[in-house]
Amino acid sequence: MAAYCQVTGATHGFGNTISHSHRRTSRMFRVNLQRKSYWVPSLGRRVTLTLSTKGIKTIDRRGIDAVVADLRKRGERI
Repeated sequence: MAAYCQVTGATHGFGNTISHSHRRTSRMFRVNLQRKSYWVPSLGRRVTLTLSTKGIKTIDRRGIDAVVADLRKRGERI
């Protein structure tokens, strides 16, 4: 399974590394992913999510209940 943020959907990107002589080589820009677990009062249990740092900030702003409701509406496995 590919590494992606369950809240924002962020995944890796591709680009080039350009050397001093201007040769180009492929590279990958990886997302800063963290595994974090939250207590969800509406479900009455802990939920472990794979999140980018932007996804963690989204949960801090909106609240875990609202984010989990959106994830379940999308059909994301929690």
